[in-house]
Amino acid sequence: TAKGITNGTIPMGAVFMKKNVNDTLMSGPENAIDFFHGYTYSGHPMAAAASIGTLDTYQEEGLLTRASQIAPYWEERMHALKGLPHVIDIRNIGLIGAIEFQPDPDAPGERAYSRFVKCFEKGLLVRQTGDIIALSPPLIVTESQIDQLFDIFTDVLKHAD
Repeated sequence: TAKGITNGTIPMGAVFMKKNVNDTLMSGPENAIDFFHGYTYSGHPMAAAASIGTLDTYQEEGLLTRASQIAPYWEERMHALKGLPHVIDIRNIGLIGAIEFQPDPDAPGERAYSRFVKCFEKGLLVRQTGDIIALSPPLIVTESQIDQLFDIFTDVLKHAD
């Protein structure tokens, strides 16, 4: 969220909740603080300016609608990884994806970590968490960049131990 709100240029906090949770919290006395948990960066003028600038850029460049247009291509390339060695699950929503590997019982997390390292050595930065590689490109990603990303990633998966 922080990267999306201010493009990662300055810290900005946010609280997201379902409407029914919000409605419950807002049903207290009028003088009560709405959701009291310590808003560290709440209302900071520089963060607010960065946020407004980021939202302007999203609108001017059509990044949110563009992301939804390119998401099917992303999904196609993601799910083409099915059947590669040790891949047990592939999931995505929009331009966010995760590839889960069958854990090595003697070294949990090692499969994803070794693939993270190989990707990095080939110039591709991915995120590893447990036995999962998480992928989330910037909203400006192009089809050719998606191809480059998945070509490198596929090669790593095909040649991994």
